[in-house]
Amino acid sequence: MPVISQFYGILIYMYREIGGHHNEPHVHIKYNEYEMSINIKGKVLNGKIPKKQKKLVDAWITLHTEELKAAWYALNNDGEVIKIKGLE
Repeated sequence: MPVISQFYGILIYMYREIGGHHNEPHVHIKYNEYEMSINIKGKVLNGKIPKKQKKLVDAWITLHTEELKAAWYALNNDGEVIKIKGLE
């Protein structure tokens, strides 16, 4: 599972899920022992992370929505992993 971004201890992954249970553009988040899947509209698909980190992820998604769409389609159509800048 390639890391596409990281900031403040939050790791954001995107990977191909051929036949997976989430067929919409989304990312997987890891923060310490917490894990969550969230679509690029901000809807949590599975799991949870602490509220403070969730707000940071929401802000990051808002800032990078178009890049996330491009990264999703590049990965699922061409297998290309695109890195996206984290929050500073």
